[in-house]
Amino acid sequence: MVKKNYVIFTMLLLVAVLSPQTLTAQTFIGCTATNLGDPPRIVYQCAGGVTLEAEAATILGIVESGNNDRPSEAEISSDGVLIEVAPGSGPFQIRTPHAIAAVRGTVYAVDVHDGKTAVFVSRGEVVVSRPDGSEPVVLTGGDGTDVAPGEPITVRQWPMERVNAFLSRFGR
Repeated sequence: MVKKNYVIFTMLLLVAVLSPQTLTAQTFIGCTATNLGDPPRIVYQCAGGVTLEAEAATILGIVESGNNDRPSEAEISSDGVLIEVAPGSGPFQIRTPHAIAAVRGTVYAVDVHDGKTAVFVSRGEVVVSRPDGSEPVVLTGGDGTDVAPGEPITVRQWPMERVNAFLSRFGR
């Protein structure tokens, strides 16, 4: 049986700015949560070599596969997540309202804003498609794409300025 756990971080950034207390993150089964600052984010270290680093305001749901509590996928509907999947640890995917980004072992980031999903691959390989699995493209290190309804999914080498701006949101 597949279990779904959801957590909403919509107000955490506001709480962090207006309150001296420490952010509290929900722990998903098979994952430990660590709060980081500058910029505020939560890192989930999960069983089976999956690490999710979510911006404080990210709406994130983790789907457990039932395989030693290792997550099989995560769902985000706003803001960004940096994902690291250990090579050889098995499949993992991120679902957004606009895209699916599926991997076999890599480091990549996904962002949902302004009616589209951006995916950038730092290293490894990611297959990006529409939510129904259509129009798949393969991204490798340095590649990115923006997936929006009614627009083709195009693979591009992202300029360093965009890469640096995107990854700086995760303290990189």
